[in-house]
Amino acid sequence: MFRYLTAGESHGKCLITIIEGIPAGLSLCEEDINIELKRRQIGYGRGLRMEIEKDRVEITAGLRWGKTLGSPIALRIENLDWKNWEEKMAISSIYENKCTPVTMPRPGHADLAGALKYNQKDIRNILERASARETAARVTAGAVAKILLKEFGIGIYSFVISIGGIKAQIYNKNFKDLAKRAEESELRCPDPDAEKKMKEKIDKVRSQGDSLGGIFQIIATGVPVGLGSHVHWDRKLDGRIARAIMSIQAIKAVEIGIGFEGDGLTGSKFHDQIYYSPEKGGFYRNTNNAGGIEGGISNGEDIIVKAFMKPISTLYKPLNSVDIINKKKVKAQVERADICRVPSAAVIGEAVIAIELADCMIEKFSGDSLYEMKRNFNSYMKYLRKF
Repeated sequence: MFRYLTAGESHGKCLITIIEGIPAGLSLCEEDINIELKRRQIGYGRGLRMEIEKDRVEITAGLRWGKTLGSPIALRIENLDWKNWEEKMAISSIYENKCTPVTMPRPGHADLAGALKYNQKDIRNILERASARETAARVTAGAVAKILLKEFGIGIYSFVISIGGIKAQIYNKNFKDLAKRAEESELRCPDPDAEKKMKEKIDKVRSQGDSLGGIFQIIATGVPVGLGSHVHWDRKLDGRIARAIMSIQAIKAVEIGIGFEGDGLTGSKFHDQIYYSPEKGGFYRNTNNAGGIEGGISNGEDIIVKAFMKPISTLYKPLNSVDIINKKKVKAQVERADICRVPSAAVIGEAVIAIELADCMIEKFSGDSLYEMKRNFNSYMKYLRKF
């Protein structure tokens, strides 16, 4: 079972991730994780925070001589901005009476609901953990999951298909090619014409003190038949993936396969017909409207997921709100924030899907070592070829 916990506040000293369940013998190095952290930070429309933070991970436990031990893995990311927040975010109470509390909740953020739930008179006690800064820690967990999945030929890719209502024209169904082009784009958009229009809209919205959301797509290739299960609700792969994607800050919708586009189609047009050919490796489909999952189980096709990220809640031209102390009408708190975070969300989406797939792989091919896990996997794949 792949389990992980994250800890840390947006402007605290550091972010911590602890991972359990990775088998012994997996080669792992900090630079592989740093590559994913860098991908999360780039993107046109990001805010000033990204000019401060240069996220790099330190592996502090769970490895020896570059290989996992089978014990929990501990990872740490230093917050470089901590030096500017040592008083406001001090662990001790020495500065408690010297800092002005935040009392003006932002519409769309966890500020008000969190303050009410946790009985807080200072919203900073909520917003620091609710911040998307936490996703840097999740990306470290996802990076480790990706490295494990790669051992079994599973790859995960993403690209942006819409920002602010401007949609990319995507005719090429070669997802690896689209993802490669996305890596060369500041907005992770494989359509250069759409990207140009997206940038112009981001600039316009920035000048208006507003923010933008959008849609990204994630594809997992090489996923074997049989991950997840139909036997109980919490084992269904599509349910696990949907929960993981929806747990990302500001995500408001998720679909698998063609999703909402299936509205209006008859069953004969929607469902992917099944064929068999020994030359093609056995059972196959010519379409993939189901997005690689049927009955909560991976069916051997690419897993395709789309998600919508709402516009960022912090606006430089703030919306109306109410002070939680005196109940008077105010403008919402303004925190340093991005204008558009959709490209970053795509990378975070890759991470959480990698975690879910790694969890399913460990569940099905469990082994205390990578050698044992591969042996179980290879035996299963041999069985499938004979079916």
